[in-house]
Amino acid sequence: MTADQDKRAPQSAYFIDNDEPDQIVRRTLAAIVDNEPGVLARVVGLFSARGYNIESLTVAEVDRKAHQSRITIVTSGTVDIIAQIKAQLERLVPVARVVDITTAPAGLERELALIKVKAETGSDERVEAMRLSDIFRARVLDVTLESFIFEITGGSSKIDQFIELMEPLGLVQVSRTGVLSIQRGLPD
Repeated sequence: MTADQDKRAPQSAYFIDNDEPDQIVRRTLAAIVDNEPGVLARVVGLFSARGYNIESLTVAEVDRKAHQSRITIVTSGTVDIIAQIKAQLERLVPVARVVDITTAPAGLERELALIKVKAETGSDERVEAMRLSDIFRARVLDVTLESFIFEITGGSSKIDQFIELMEPLGLVQVSRTGVLSIQRGLPD
């Protein structure tokens, strides 16, 4: 261990090294916005105008009385770019607040996927698909003589792994919700 590394030695078991300034990082941002026409277009336009990519986008009304929606955006960029995106989102008039769920100490992220797999009755692939669905805790939503439709919930990497394992078994179609996020505990 070098002297520089020793100075940065972890103070706890949960130490997370800071991201390097030019390293590309993936971040999940949650924006609480006024639920009015054109807000989503303004948020997406901000990303588009600056050449930022949106990897996942989910939107839903979360407070009918306050007339507010939550936009969850997954994007990638350098630490500086992510800070710019967050600052620019916060400056938009209909945006009440923006939280970086990825860096929040109690952030949770989940995604839902529906996955159709071709599996003929009596085939080894059918047995293997069912075995894998048990391992991944995927629910069977529909069964026919030729196929299954599985519902799986979890982190994006879990869903990616399940899809990868289903490909050689006869993967037909995938439909994903995009990332949903929330923070544990009560808000500050």
